[in-house]
Amino acid sequence: MRICFVSRRYFPAISGMSVYAQNLLRELVGAGHDVTMVSQYRGDAFGTKVYGGGPPPAVPGVRVIGLEQVGEQESGDFERDIATMVETIAAEHKKNPFDVLHAQYGYPTGFATLIASKALGVPNVVSIQGGDGHWVGSCCETHHLAMVRVLAHANALLIGGRSFVAEVCDRLGSDPARFTIVPGAVDTARFRPPAGWQPGDAADPVRLFYHGRVDRRKGVLDFLDALSLLRLRGTPFAAIISGIGPDVEPARALAADLGFSDEQVRFTGYAAYDAVPGLYAMGDVFVSPTYAEGFSNTILEAMAAGQAVVSTHSVGVSDCLRDGENGLMVQPGDVTALADALHRVITDRPLRARLAASALEECRRVYSWQAVGRQIMEVYAAVKDQRPDSGFDPDLPHDPGCRFRAEPHLL
Repeated sequence: MRICFVSRRYFPAISGMSVYAQNLLRELVGAGHDVTMVSQYRGDAFGTKVYGGGPPPAVPGVRVIGLEQVGEQESGDFERDIATMVETIAAEHKKNPFDVLHAQYGYPTGFATLIASKALGVPNVVSIQGGDGHWVGSCCETHHLAMVRVLAHANALLIGGRSFVAEVCDRLGSDPARFTIVPGAVDTARFRPPAGWQPGDAADPVRLFYHGRVDRRKGVLDFLDALSLLRLRGTPFAAIISGIGPDVEPARALAADLGFSDEQVRFTGYAAYDAVPGLYAMGDVFVSPTYAEGFSNTILEAMAAGQAVVSTHSVGVSDCLRDGENGLMVQPGDVTALADALHRVITDRPLRARLAASALEECRRVYSWQAVGRQIMEVYAAVKDQRPDSGFDPDLPHDPGCRFRAEPHLL
């Protein structure tokens, strides 16, 4: 099967979408499919600082085409970049026709794919991931209509879990029956406990590890406030914050304001994805106080690496964690409860051991990329001979008040 995979963000940008794309591309090539990836990327200094940027690297067995997000970078002009994506997909299709188009993110990539499908007569699949489902469409009339049209007219919609389906349907009025649930997954061959590891093992003091986008929407500022409460009650800990994102400087400033030294709270910055498995050896307990996820890659990686996880009762997380069984969970934004949970997991080794062992077993059994890749390929096979739904208007009204036009990197 010839597949065009359209990515919102791929390496060198560091994000859950990049990880998802890399693993899926590997599975598709391994199954013998002919794959072209069209990936957007930030080429400007600001975008590179926030997420990592630059053209996508070569991917073994995949034709890779990078498209700089020129419209976004200059003025938040997503529509200009959509037109470029559509033209690029059409040009590649003319050389050698595609059987299926698959977009990550409903907007702008999913809407671009919907338009290309209509023009080319090729069916499409759209993955709704992360912030795409949480807030795109609540920002302005332009993106609301775009998301509603994608959700109503794509040949197939993939999404990570039932809690995410409920949120998207509640916010955008979609039919839950339109979605195929495909959970997140992790490469358990790459992410695994250190040699000689036993559940509950930890350094002295226990190392609390945050890895991912450094973004207040991921709860990183709440994490720092919780650390301050731990210090007040005399709970020993070490803390590491790994990654880049829009709130690196506010997080560093808050740590300084709270009186933490660089040794107490370490910021390790950007890490190339090949180095990420080794990063998990820096921690004992993974902390993700996030406000919402599509399906958290970093939580799955931490589970696979043998760490106990402390996170939140939030969309996307509640589909893979159960409080007291394979993790500890608090309400998003409840800093006091977060500090209490961290105190428990630091001071109670049997609890830490039980959570880590349960999470590792479940991760290996349920969340392998082999199983998830096969499920996605079954969706491709189901839509391959379908006609795309052309009953939508490809033109959108221009709403200049959209908050993402002023800060497109947050989309």
